[in-house]
Amino acid sequence: RWLRQHEYVEKLNMHGILSASVGQEQLLTELLVTHAKIPVLTGELISVEIWKHKVFPVLCRLEDFKPRSTFPIYVVLHHEASIINLLETVFFHKEICESAEDSILDLIDYCHRKLTLLAARSTKAQAVTSAELRAEDLASPSSMQKQAEMMEFEISLKALSVLRFITDQADSLPLSALTRMLNTHNLPCLLVELVEHCPWSCWEAGKLKKFENGTWHVVPPEDQVKMTKLDGQLWLALLNLLLSPECQRKYRFDGFNKSQLLKLRAFLTDVLIDQLPNLVELQRFLSYLAVTEPAPPKKDLILEQVPVIWDHILKKNSGKWEAIAKHQVKHAFSPTEEELKLQAHRWAQTYSLDMMEALAPDKPRCRVCGVEATKRCSRCRNEWYCTRACQIQHWQKHKPACNLMA
Repeated sequence: RWLRQHEYVEKLNMHGILSASVGQEQLLTELLVTHAKIPVLTGELISVEIWKHKVFPVLCRLEDFKPRSTFPIYVVLHHEASIINLLETVFFHKEICESAEDSILDLIDYCHRKLTLLAARSTKAQAVTSAELRAEDLASPSSMQKQAEMMEFEISLKALSVLRFITDQADSLPLSALTRMLNTHNLPCLLVELVEHCPWSCWEAGKLKKFENGTWHVVPPEDQVKMTKLDGQLWLALLNLLLSPECQRKYRFDGFNKSQLLKLRAFLTDVLIDQLPNLVELQRFLSYLAVTEPAPPKKDLILEQVPVIWDHILKKNSGKWEAIAKHQVKHAFSPTEEELKLQAHRWAQTYSLDMMEALAPDKPRCRVCGVEATKRCSRCRNEWYCTRACQIQHWQKHKPACNLMA
């Protein structure tokens, strides 16, 4: 049942990407709003997040856990990425944000946790992502842990975009949501931290590398000051949180917060403002903040809503994590050969070749040498090669997956 649900999420995700690429995502948006699916997706998102932190590490430590294939575990890890990607696609629309209702508080907390992890990442951890891992690297639970850590980076970047779309609706959010973003989590200061350290940009061997479209690439010197999509999301979130009159009324501009926010002035160069002219207003606000002492926020909220999904799941399963891991090893992650082939067949149908090629931003590359490829495995149709020689060289590594998918 859970696998069917994941297939539906994956299909919605792919449909959302394709619809957004041609500006026709209105049908998907209406579907999610009409059937009140945003709170459901938020609950699923947090459930998988908790599973990754509480059950997955226990599962990997079990001595008797020697799975025939780690594919079922990867599906669970990928579930979180699929949901956050779907939310990133649809949260651009105001009605989606409003349809989240009380679960918007849980989603804000989720984004805060992800951005905190993102801010804490070292440059070394950023240099490799899950997109660069190959199927043969996923043969053991320890390798799956590495996969989960690398996947976390891309999920956190998606969470930044979702948070920015939430801040777009700052004036129509519940009062508790604003209080949570501004004072409980102090998101403006967390965003300043991301501006300072920019986890999606790093220097390697004297060259600037930036993370875009799921991969790291070297930036030519003439483009090093060019704003990326992630940079834009970050600055727009700051604009929304700092320039909204309601946010200014509720935020505590004390000594620490003020000193952190004023760090932004060093980054507001003419080149940056030329690319995002709205930053002129932020520059003026920071200049005014530097010479004034804003009034303390008014404490007019007596009753405050709090998120419930995270705490409910933790309380319900407290002390049961090892038992859950053992149960899942026996009933979910140790499929028979026939069950594994059935799952692989269903996934091959979900990821139809036409759909995958439509989603791919670049032309296919050879699995062995990385050059542009024109040939693919005629048996499973999932691997690309430039020549017959490369296909023969890779066959021993590809054979297990090919037998599974064919």
